[in-house]
Amino acid sequence: MHGRGYQNPGGMQFGPPMTPPVVKQLMIVNAVVFVAQALFQGGMIEGLFAVRPVQVWQGGFLWQPFTYMWLHGGLLHVAMNMFVLWMFGSPLAMAWGPKRFLRYYLICGVGAGFIIATYPYLMYALGGAANLTIPTLGASGAVYGLVLAYSLTWPARTIMLIFPPVAFKAIWLIPIMFVMTLMSPGAGNISHTGHLGGVIVGWLLLRREGRAGKLFSLEQLKYRWRRYRMKQKLRAVKYEEFEQRRQRDDDTRYH
Repeated sequence: MHGRGYQNPGGMQFGPPMTPPVVKQLMIVNAVVFVAQALFQGGMIEGLFAVRPVQVWQGGFLWQPFTYMWLHGGLLHVAMNMFVLWMFGSPLAMAWGPKRFLRYYLICGVGAGFIIATYPYLMYALGGAANLTIPTLGASGAVYGLVLAYSLTWPARTIMLIFPPVAFKAIWLIPIMFVMTLMSPGAGNISHTGHLGGVIVGWLLLRREGRAGKLFSLEQLKYRWRRYRMKQKLRAVKYEEFEQRRQRDDDTRYH
């Protein structure tokens, strides 16, 4: 992704201008743990430290909502999470400072871990199907919390996807990321509960600080709808004027 928030006067720039130490340290820790996972094959690490609802609430493995966020299921999994952490976490760390940034990151990740562990029990209590033994691992809950904070801190920044090459405002990052994960080939193995959990926890934290705005209010939705309708009308007027000018040019006779 490109971010116009990091541009030079000459145009857009890929990625943040610098990587703060706290972001580098998080990336290094995730990389080291991933190497350890590769060295200790057999699922021993995942068995102890990934989130399994039955182990958390019935086995007393209360450390799992913290440890799961340092594990990953493959090279692409860890690479994508670290890329998003670097891309959107770096400007937040520069703006917030390392202590606040790290606290927010960890709370989003741990909060998402407890939501992952609790959601199947809630579904079971409501009479739905629930699997209490499926393991969940990855930093996505914490990362989604960071993306939410970025989109609410700089909502008007323009983001350009590399593929497909589509530009949009940062405020739409979370909905677009959810759609992309739902449409991905491996959507069945993605913990959408963990992603949503990170967003919910992050929003509650930002709301408490008065930084979440009125993103989900009815007034905000009405305001955005009115802006959208005005833009559509403006485009229609401009198109009509263009067509009239083109018609006049076509009717012109030269001799």
